[in-house]
Amino acid sequence: MRASAFEVIGGPEVLRLVDLPDPEPGPGEILIRVAHAGVSHGGIQHRLGDFGEPDGETVTGLEASGRVAALGEGVTGVSVGDAVTAYLPDGGGYAE
Repeated sequence: MRASAFEVIGGPEVLRLVDLPDPEPGPGEILIRVAHAGVSHGGIQHRLGDFGEPDGETVTGLEASGRVAALGEGVTGVSVGDAVTAYLPDGGGYAE
């Protein structure tokens, strides 16, 4: 999976494209193939270190939309291929 990530806090110049392992949804989770990611004040604060130092490769992006790519165990109410939007409090929207 390609993602825009950072390892050190700073301005937009600290963001770089990286290849990360493809995520697998856990129980109660869905995997989204991101089509659009929001650039918000919270994501900028994250990159600037307002939420602490990054712990290794960090993918920010607190809002995203796209299509459901996979379902974790026990997920109901959505199907693979459904259009969705998501708030991602732990980040991850700046990724495929």
